[in-house]
Amino acid sequence: MAWATARHILVDSEQACNDLKTEIENGKSFEDAAKENSQCPSGRNGGDLGQFGPGMMVPEFDKAVFNGDVGVLYGPIKTQFGYHLLEVTGRG
Repeated sequence: MAWATARHILVDSEQACNDLKTEIENGKSFEDAAKENSQCPSGRNGGDLGQFGPGMMVPEFDKAVFNGDVGVLYGPIKTQFGYHLLEVTGRG
């Protein structure tokens, strides 16, 4: 069965998401940005979502996680929960 591991940051606006993406691209650690800003409980763990399979996350997530490259920062990705920055950390 296919699987992936990923981490994300959830915020309520596209602007906040873009601002965080810029901070991370300029050297801020993903973990710190998640702990300080994410509205998802996973933020306490640096945004880590653990391992999951196809269909276990919302469709917008699945598309990025199972089609995008590992180690690339994606976002903003809009879902019914808000705006996400997403990084695929592993896949198999």
